Amino acid sequence: MTPMSATAELARPETVLPLLDFAGVAVFAATGALAAARQKHDVVTFAFFAALTGVGGGTVRDLLIGAPVFWVADWRYIAVCLVTALAFWIIGAREWRFRALMWLDAIGLAAYGVMGAAKAASYDVAPLICIVMGILTACFGGIVRDVLGHQPSILLRRELYITAALLSAAVFVGLKALAVPLWWAVAIAVAAGLALRAGAILKGWSLPSFPHSQQR
Repeated sequence: MTPMSATAELARPETVLPLLDFAGVAVFAATGALAAARQKHDVVTFAFFAALTGVGGGTVRDLLIGAPVFWVADWRYIAVCLVTALAFWIIGAREWRFRALMWLDAIGLAAYGVMGAAKAASYDVAPLICIVMGILTACFGGIVRDVLGHQPSILLRRELYITAALLSAAVFVGLKALAVPLWWAVAIAVAAGLALRAGAILKGWSLPSFPHSQQR
């Protein structure tokens, strides 16, 4: 394969989207493993947390859009989750690991917001629903992870979270409608969502809350 043909192959949707999907699964699986580490669970529970967090959002998405559940059709997704869990088990206790949980979750949120929207678009789902599927894909696994880990849900914090997934998915859908090349659409959308989430982590960005009613 010539360098030019290899570059063309990397630009194909059939190549880009699975790569993004595997990356998103791996990153979310890592957050699941780190959540298990916080609770000092055994290696089997590490694997369970990693798998459930890694494939949870995509599973719900596929069921809703009528697609074959992705990890049932391709065993490599579960393998990625198990390898990720084992890797974090071997790494053991490290001071940085819980800080890593926050940033890995931010990366996964941005990447999976795009992947969820792209998967829905491939099934001719309406653009608005593609955005909803992106949000669901990005957020559902983290919700389950927090429930299993007995942690306050990230959804209940004031800082931006769902909004970052919304931005990633919406930017991707918008750029796709404008016929922007796939790699550029993916890169810009992921960067936008990650930048917003990073601002929330570092600067405490949040949307205005509902104002308290004033008594008369």
